[in-house]
Amino acid sequence: MSEGDKLQALRKRINELDEQIQQLISERGLVAKEVAAAKLEAGNHTAFYRPEREAQVLRSVIERNQGPFSDEEIARLFREIMSACLALEQPMTIAYLGPEGTFTQAAALKHFGHSVFTTPLAAIDEVFRDVESGAADYGVVPVENSTEGVVNHTLDMFMRSVLKICGEVEVRVHQNLLSKSVDLGTIEKVYSHQQSFAQCREWLDTHLPGIERITVKSNAEAAKIASEQTGAAAIASEVAAELYQLNIVKPNIEDDPDNTTRFLVIGKNPTPPSGTDKTTLLASARNKPGALWSLLQPFADTDISLTRIESRPSRVGMWEYVFFIDIEGHAEDPKIAEALQKLQQESSMLKILGSYPKAVL
Repeated sequence: MSEGDKLQALRKRINELDEQIQQLISERGLVAKEVAAAKLEAGNHTAFYRPEREAQVLRSVIERNQGPFSDEEIARLFREIMSACLALEQPMTIAYLGPEGTFTQAAALKHFGHSVFTTPLAAIDEVFRDVESGAADYGVVPVENSTEGVVNHTLDMFMRSVLKICGEVEVRVHQNLLSKSVDLGTIEKVYSHQQSFAQCREWLDTHLPGIERITVKSNAEAAKIASEQTGAAAIASEVAAELYQLNIVKPNIEDDPDNTTRFLVIGKNPTPPSGTDKTTLLASARNKPGALWSLLQPFADTDISLTRIESRPSRVGMWEYVFFIDIEGHAEDPKIAEALQKLQQESSMLKILGSYPKAVL
């Protein structure tokens, strides 16, 4: 067989596979519509999106993966199929901390896929309000960065919100230097969010020493400004570069190559166990010696792993604090339920912010 004949045969096989894939995707979509009809017939008008079910499906996809696609790539492909099928059942609106082009938008699309309506909002409290009012089905907000720590405003909102954490998303943060120019030597000032400046401090000190650094509310806003000014640059994402038609002068300028930001998905309803879960708590210690240890002891006694603990002022009394605690497992797990019952007795206030599937990838 000649090289031309071999290529023709391979292309024919690809066409055949494409037809099969399309047929199966269409069949999946029809089944999704039947699922929606069955839920409505049963009087279930709210449970179209099931975070625990989607996490289970994606984990199975990854377990079955034998290449040549990476786990991340095969999960992304199935996420989009699931997103399109869910949109056939019930289109969803997702509020996120905007504007367009932020890493929070990237997190929202990574978690829900592109078959949703996304609404950029100017502040974290606005995201909470949109979900509480029903203007959005779910919200996505940043909670911590691996190098710069927690986002305090998000934690503070949970103190007074009735919303539940329904999921988490981890996004590898790659910071890029963007500008209308392609020449590093023409840059006279750099715009960015304060956290991005902190994440790129060493690179900026080395490659742009003495250049003015101007802090703005978001990296997307920085990109917008850079697109309007000569001699200006922004630290932002590839999405922002595309959105505002900027050149990537230098890619991946973050000081830590493993720089990752964690985002939370917030909604009104609790999430059932998925099999691999995490629970976030808000607890306040009684004002007595050894108070913090008394909060942690129930987890030690029941051999439950804590993945994070963060203190915040309670805003009730001077020098009084509440603690945000992440533990492995679901609140419905018997061992965790036992620990929470003991914790309830030791704390002056206990609020379960949510049990939810751990980030798949």
